[in-house]
Amino acid sequence: MTGERILVAKVGLDGHDRGVKVVARILRDAGFEVIYTGLFQTPETVAAAAVDEDVDAIGLSMLSGAHMTLAPKVVEKVRDRGTDIPVVVGGIVPEQDIPKLLELGVAEVLTPGASADDVVAAMRRAIGESSARTG
Repeated sequence: MTGERILVAKVGLDGHDRGVKVVARILRDAGFEVIYTGLFQTPETVAAAAVDEDVDAIGLSMLSGAHMTLAPKVVEKVRDRGTDIPVVVGGIVPEQDIPKLLELGVAEVLTPGASADDVVAAMRRAIGESSARTG
């Protein structure tokens, strides 16, 4: 068991949750404690849940095309609460948007075709880098 806690969420109006449930299972099977907030969350509710649950990272599943608006807003809302929980985004993200998301504070971006090992490694990197910063 790793002991780390991960909050996974669907932000906005994207109603597709099969992928986020698969990711939650991958993370759980890798030893993470996983909290899934469900569909149609706002950046504010995700940030509040992440802080309340004392998670080590947030995983956002984004398929709606709103990643450039919603993912940075989650980062902002988390920081507004006085913490720096890393946010990992997975989903349909055009290649040209990835550097922009990273500049806006997203820790990692996973695109379609990422393997289970890629998902686990991205979360571990994000948590490790966050721990090194706050450490």
